[in-house]
Amino acid sequence: MSLFAFGPSRGPRWPIGLQAAIGLAGPIAVMTLIGQPSLGYIAASGAFTVLFAGSSPVTERAKVLPFVASGLIVSAALGLLAAPTVWLVLAGVACVAIGSAALSFGFRLGPPGPLFFVLVFGLSAHVVTSAPIAAPVYLAAFTAGCVFSYLVAIAPLLLPRPRSVAARPLREVLPGPALDADGKMLLLRVVIVSVIGVLLALAVDPERSYWVVGGAVAVIGVAADRTAALQRGLHRMLGTIVGAGLYALLALLHPAGLWLALLLGTLQFVIELVVVRHYALALVFITPLVLLLTGAATGEIGDMSVALERIVDTVVGAALGAASGFLHPRRT
Repeated sequence: MSLFAFGPSRGPRWPIGLQAAIGLAGPIAVMTLIGQPSLGYIAASGAFTVLFAGSSPVTERAKVLPFVASGLIVSAALGLLAAPTVWLVLAGVACVAIGSAALSFGFRLGPPGPLFFVLVFGLSAHVVTSAPIAAPVYLAAFTAGCVFSYLVAIAPLLLPRPRSVAARPLREVLPGPALDADGKMLLLRVVIVSVIGVLLALAVDPERSYWVVGGAVAVIGVAADRTAALQRGLHRMLGTIVGAGLYALLALLHPAGLWLALLLGTLQFVIELVVVRHYALALVFITPLVLLLTGAATGEIGDMSVALERIVDTVVGAALGAASGFLHPRRT
């Protein structure tokens, strides 16, 4: 995973990129047109559903993604319940990270692993305390976004060719629950970085502990390889710094409404094209996407202090995730 070269192509990425873009931009555009853009921003987070099992045939994704969506909805609900109390949010970040990691690794869910469950928990807790929206309304909007994204992901089943691919039984698509040696090591790393990350967040940024822990979990990834963890840590730090600069430029345009929907959809499409080939470059686009989406939901777009805080949180989380790689000197 070089900073100066792209990894090998793993097949066409534009289909999942298009699905993710539609899943993200669609709710924002629709809800903007009917005068409820804030609900659109929340529903757009349900597009994380599309990002899982991207290399699997659609017949198998149709079986897997309901479990992913359910996990994301549960994570959001837990974030909403914990939101009023800071210490509950801190404990919840660690618990969701560890629980989602155990399930992701135990059932061989594959990339992106437990990351988005942590982000959804944290974003839900943060948005509901920063914006005037009731928790039940938030959860309903998010659930609707997950359902919409699922429908987008399985839309190819309307075509004869994708529908003709036989799906494996669910127990083969998601084998488990069982942890092999690498799975146990990955889970141990997540446990360690979650606990330490929450403690560090108390000093760095207690309101956004999910970003510190999420950064560490993202660096750990789904491969128990020390070198990979170190490389991903470096990529995440540099990509986030450059991405924060891009966010600052985009925020000067004060994007809103349909223009924001188009911008976020474009960013998501580009991310899916490059994320499997160059992680740092993907972070250049992931960072402004998350900051713009969160800022739109909370009214913080254009607040440069938020971008600076995210850089600090990312450096702390990425360094923690990279350091966890030394627990496992063997390369797989």
